[in-house]
Amino acid sequence: MNTVKNYILGNWETGTGVEYTARHAITGEDYAQVSSEGLDYKAILEYGRSVGGPALRKMTFQERGRMLKALALHLTGIKRQFYDVSWATGATKVDSWIDIEGGIGNLFANASLRRQFPDLPYYVDGDLARLSKEGTFIGHHIMVPRHGVVVHINAFNFPIWGMLEKIAVNLMAGNQKFVNIQVVTKNLVSFNEHIIAVHVVKLFVQLTVQKK
Repeated sequence: MNTVKNYILGNWETGTGVEYTARHAITGEDYAQVSSEGLDYKAILEYGRSVGGPALRKMTFQERGRMLKALALHLTGIKRQFYDVSWATGATKVDSWIDIEGGIGNLFANASLRRQFPDLPYYVDGDLARLSKEGTFIGHHIMVPRHGVVVHINAFNFPIWGMLEKIAVNLMAGNQKFVNIQVVTKNLVSFNEHIIAVHVVKLFVQLTVQKK
C-alpha cells in the first residue's frame, strides 16, 4: 500500500498514525494511507519564510518562468501515472483529461508570461512620475515579491489543476507556498496530488540549489 508523505522542513515525513485510508474505486482494495496528524505547522511556515522565500526572491522573472516550463515539460513526460491514479478514483477519461492536461497547461501559460517581464527579481511599473516642478522630487512604483508564505487548502476535486494553477502564479511572483490537502474531503485523489507534489518539490529544490 502507498503512504502519502508530507514534504516539510526539507524532508519527506509521514504523519502520526493513519488519518485516512483511501480505497480503489474499482476493486475496493486499500490503495493509500494519509495522515497529517502531528505536523508542526508553526515550524513549517517558519521554514517557508526563512528558507524557501529567500531562494525564490533571488530568482528573476526569467528564471522563475523557465522553472515553471521545466516543471511542465517534466510532468508531461510522466503524466501517464496521473491518469492511472485518477482512474482508480472512479473518474472518467474526460474528467482526468481536464484535470491533468489543464493543470499542466496552467504551468505552460504562466511560464510564457516571463516574456512580459525583465530578467530581474522585481518589476518597475509604469513611467516615472515627476512630483515637483524642477524634477527634484519624483516617484516610481516597483513591484517586489511579498514576504511570508501563501497557504493553499485544496479541495478533493481537480487535485492536479487545483494545485498547479495556484502554485504557478505564486512561483512566478516569487512567493513561497504551503499546500495542504483539505482534511475533511481527503480521499484517493490526494494521492495524485501527492505524486505531483513529489515532482514539484524535487525539481524546485534542484533549480533553487543551482541558483545558489
